[in-house]
Amino acid sequence: MADQQEEEDLRMALRMSMQNSPPEPKRSKPRDTAILPVTTTPEESRQLQRELMAAAAEKRMLAAAKSAPPSSSQSKNERSGDFEMKEAEKKAKEVNLGNELSDKEVRQLFAIVFGTGVSKDILAQWSNQGIRFSPDPETSMGLVQHEGGPCGVLATIQAFVLKHLLFFPDELGKVAANMPQNLNSRRSKSQYVASNNFCAFTEDAKARALVKSMSEMLFLCGNNKRAVIATLSVISHGIEGSEGSSKDVIIAQALEGLSIESASDLQKVLRVDRYTSPASAFKRLEAMIPIFQSRMGALLFLISALLSRGLDCVQADRDDPTQPLVTAPFGHASQEIVNLLLCGQAVPNVFDGRMDLGGGMFLKGISTSVEVGFLTLLESLNFCKVGQNLKCPRWPIWVVGSESHYTVLFALDTAVQDENELEERESQIRKAFDAQDQSGGGGFISVEAFHHVLRETSIRLPSEKLDSLCNSGFIVWSEFWQVILDLDKNLGGLKDSTGQMGRKIFDLYHFNGIAKSDLNGSQATAEGETPVQRPRLTKLRVSVPPRWTPEEFMADAAVAPGNAGSESSQKDAEVAKPEQPPQHAPLADCIRTRWPRAVCNWIGDPPSIV
Repeated sequence: MADQQEEEDLRMALRMSMQNSPPEPKRSKPRDTAILPVTTTPEESRQLQRELMAAAAEKRMLAAAKSAPPSSSQSKNERSGDFEMKEAEKKAKEVNLGNELSDKEVRQLFAIVFGTGVSKDILAQWSNQGIRFSPDPETSMGLVQHEGGPCGVLATIQAFVLKHLLFFPDELGKVAANMPQNLNSRRSKSQYVASNNFCAFTEDAKARALVKSMSEMLFLCGNNKRAVIATLSVISHGIEGSEGSSKDVIIAQALEGLSIESASDLQKVLRVDRYTSPASAFKRLEAMIPIFQSRMGALLFLISALLSRGLDCVQADRDDPTQPLVTAPFGHASQEIVNLLLCGQAVPNVFDGRMDLGGGMFLKGISTSVEVGFLTLLESLNFCKVGQNLKCPRWPIWVVGSESHYTVLFALDTAVQDENELEERESQIRKAFDAQDQSGGGGFISVEAFHHVLRETSIRLPSEKLDSLCNSGFIVWSEFWQVILDLDKNLGGLKDSTGQMGRKIFDLYHFNGIAKSDLNGSQATAEGETPVQRPRLTKLRVSVPPRWTPEEFMADAAVAPGNAGSESSQKDAEVAKPEQPPQHAPLADCIRTRWPRAVCNWIGDPPSIV
């Protein structure tokens, strides 16, 4: 009887524990008793039954707590949390925020950029150059340079900024960063003339042009698949919520005392974000503009470009990966840095494609067309040969290299890139000639290669001219071109009976970002006139004469009285004459590597490329 009462109490406790939960379906007595072992005593059976029923009661209570309907506020919060979690998971797939580089990666990065034994002066140059627009109204569209080393980085960014400011002003108000191919399809087929009112660009337009340029360049380095953006841990989170000049103050204070003298110094502060979406990278760069404007800006952007490319890929691009990218003893940006920012590959040469040296050895050049191009004074000195990929970019903007500095040359009219009959034929022949030139840009080829050029370009030289060119065992470009200019068109030449073929007149602008004293813009002070420190912008009038050499042009431009024909011929001669006597500066030599017969004029001080 006591046992029956105990069992009844247990069942009552079980029913009470099941309140606020769905009732369990009833089970028949035989099924309950069937699970009991037949060999147990009655006392053991009752004990086992109690344990099973207690465990079942506990399980039902837990299930009831989980299935209880939540309050409306809890449900809303949970839904919000779920949404935020999904958004975070979505972003996590696309971006890894604030990653530290490993000790090995930072040491490799530092060695690639600076090498071993780099001087403190070079490190100071690269740690004290921000990416800032000039405060001078006349040059406010340009980036101002104070340190000598990072000019290759600044000039290349400047070229892309001008592309967006001049040729895509309508795109600057859009948040999404368009990829280069999307921009090209809109205007590449028609002539477009940009405005020369450089003072009219607003601060917002310039900032957006800078962000679009940086995003485009980083994705170019990342094969249009990724971009890595480098920042500093000491300031990346300190500017949140601050505005305007207060950001500059906060960043300056955070950078106070910061010195990068080794890989370990860099590892302590360097952080990187990786992006696969141009829109996400655009927003991140937009938020980071104050950081790139700080004294660490140029170095951070170079690191971003290198990591976007990938350090192993950068080393594979180079002909000699043992040398640092920042050259000693003056800390200049190497050609590999400039090429990386122009075409996305850190190749060391400026010719098209690659040069076969035999024995499985190659020298790497520019393998594809580019948005903005490159010209160099070294070509006019016969130290190298710039290929058509860099000479003829999609937009009439060129980074100009000298022995120690990089500047920018640009035109407002895309028609300066259009080739007339003479230029088109010259480009065709020169491209075939350069493809056979194994001299590293020396401008001469073998007799066997020369015959290949003649077949490819459908040039039929008379036997006496062919023998004259080949008798030395090699063919020089300048001599070959003179023969082409005197060869009839039906033989593949460019003989011009009118003397006007190839004539062009257009304007170019040259920007040098180094802030120097401008005596023409002196400001009056109590102590007298003080020269203004500003970058330099020079407008050039370029005349490409119809003759092969400027000397021939100047001698023949005026029609002799005895040979004067009709009034129209005199008028043509007057149009062909330059407005002023030609002026000379090293920049003019660079321009003639692009337009070989060009003569240049300007007003005021000569343009400087140093």
